[in-house]
Amino acid sequence: MDRLAFMETFVRVVESGSFAAAARKGGVSRAAVSKYIEALEEHLGARLLNRTTRRLHLTVEGEVYYQRCRHILEEIGEAEEAVTHLHAAPRGVLRVTAPVSFGIRYLAPLTAEFQLAYPDIEMDLLFNDRFVDLVEEGIDVAVRIGTLGDSSLVARRLTTTRMTLCASPGYLAKRGEPRTPEELNGHACLLYSLTSLPGVWRFRRDGEEYSVRVAGVMRANNGEALQAAARAGLGLVVLPNFLIVRDLQLGLLRSVLEDYALPSLGIHAVCPSSRHMSAKVRGFIDFLISRLAGRPEWD
Repeated sequence: MDRLAFMETFVRVVESGSFAAAARKGGVSRAAVSKYIEALEEHLGARLLNRTTRRLHLTVEGEVYYQRCRHILEEIGEAEEAVTHLHAAPRGVLRVTAPVSFGIRYLAPLTAEFQLAYPDIEMDLLFNDRFVDLVEEGIDVAVRIGTLGDSSLVARRLTTTRMTLCASPGYLAKRGEPRTPEELNGHACLLYSLTSLPGVWRFRRDGEEYSVRVAGVMRANNGEALQAAARAGLGLVVLPNFLIVRDLQLGLLRSVLEDYALPSLGIHAVCPSSRHMSAKVRGFIDFLISRLAGRPEWD
């Protein structure tokens, strides 16, 4: 079987919504399209489409196969363009994921700017704080904050962010301000639940490290939820500067234990190493570096 032709036909059926429309776009008969899909399902040993009288619906296997086929066909097109020099500008669908807070505040404006510069790019943005498997979910680029644990990814550093221990002035007036990390044991703390040890905060001063176990009165998997709780006076919290810089400037939050340093976090763009870095991926990462490299505005 001609795998490429079968993939093209399948993607055309999915994106056009019917066998008849796919046949018109491909310049073949509806019967030929139907025969292609049946042969493809037989070859794969799985049903890809559920057919009704009015609509086609992808099965779970069909959705996975469609996403992979779409990326393969896009990369084939980009490879041909690169060789023949028909198009120098990035083009195609670019799927990008990032943590919610950073994505909304910083990445969304940058992607809009990128699309204005490259109108042939179609952005597909997915903002969430959970770990995303790039290959499994068909992601081109992920922005990740913190330690990178997956060596199979290609990573480029975009910038960094310092972490700050802070609380509202009202909380500090009521409960007092800790002077050493050990004094945190007597305070209410707000914990980010997606770290490996949410209840342990680490500090450094004059080459000496301090590891303190703190009591959490609230846990959340999103920094903005913890930020809102800290503003309301619920407790102390450790948050990245990109999230709280404005609150610190306005006095809504106050930094605490400024003589003790918290670890800085790297902000990286990562992509699967098994995938050829296409023009759209390389162009987007280079664009992010040009906008975020150097001393970040939040620090």
